[in-house]
Amino acid sequence: MKALIIALILAAAIVLMIPAASFVYESGGPDACARCHEMGTPVSRWQSSTHRKAGCAACHGDALTTDPKFHLTNARRVWQHWNGDVAERARLAPADVFAILERCRNCHQQEFAAWSTGPHAIRYKQIFLDKKHNSTRHLMDDCLRCHGMHFDGGIRDLVEPLNNKGPWTLRQAELSEQPVIPCLTCHSMHREGTLLEQRLLEAKTLGNRQEKFRPSLAFFDRREMAPVPVALLPIPVVKEGERAVKMSPDPRQALCYQCHAPLSTAQVFSGDDRTPVGIHEGISCLACHDKHRQTTRASCATCHPRLSNCGLDVETMDTTFAKVTSSHNIHTVKCADCHPKGIPPKRSTTAAISRR
Repeated sequence: MKALIIALILAAAIVLMIPAASFVYESGGPDACARCHEMGTPVSRWQSSTHRKAGCAACHGDALTTDPKFHLTNARRVWQHWNGDVAERARLAPADVFAILERCRNCHQQEFAAWSTGPHAIRYKQIFLDKKHNSTRHLMDDCLRCHGMHFDGGIRDLVEPLNNKGPWTLRQAELSEQPVIPCLTCHSMHREGTLLEQRLLEAKTLGNRQEKFRPSLAFFDRREMAPVPVALLPIPVVKEGERAVKMSPDPRQALCYQCHAPLSTAQVFSGDDRTPVGIHEGISCLACHDKHRQTTRASCATCHPRLSNCGLDVETMDTTFAKVTSSHNIHTVKCADCHPKGIPPKRSTTAAISRR
């Protein structure tokens, strides 16, 4: 009996040592994290990022974190260091990405609420257990490029069976309710940027000198296991037959095209392409789509007020892209669709001035 009690005391001491060691280690702040060579670069980037006032523990957890997996992971990393088995750079596991997602909500409540009620919050079970999709198209590793880019493995490790008959199940059931496009899909937290309070005076800055996009915008490339900043992402060449479609210079939409891209033929509307042609050709995706929720309800009225010269209430029109029968598809609508009797000639600048 005495031996059992001693064994239990030793076991409890070992378990308690893990969070205690974490507490002692984390008391050193970011400098303590940077002692490990693979953490030097992330810490250095964090020190000039938008999040530099938020300590490491605010996003990554600390000794008071209740999740036992967190402490076991730290213990495993310590063991790896002792054995000299250390990766060249630190990488977040899928479980870490989902944990950080909840911590994003603490500071970015409005953005999180918009994202969580939009299409990018779709769950693993909705994407990979879709009977209509799976019965007509084969699941493949490339699906994970946009849906589940943080998943550690291939499609065979995620779904079974890989055929068109089903029934399909997730091999890791715990992923069922997890989002396939979390915050870290499009945002890199350690990317250089200004603090929020320093942006409060931006309204007094001339429009052409204001920030075009947040430096954190970046696409997570699962092949490199690293975020690629928007400034390095290209906007593709899209064609309508042999004609090159006019593309918006908005660099933010280069991020959209990482998933909503045409096929190798570069033809508009092929694959998952949504590039507008017709009267809306050349405008940015984000001119109409809310950046987190992707809603478009107010976008038409922004440029076409109800009391416009033509007298048409564009908000009553069926402008959806999703329905093939839409007579005013926002991505393809042309002048002749609203002017069946002929398109009015353009007024010259001289004539317009003389009428005033």
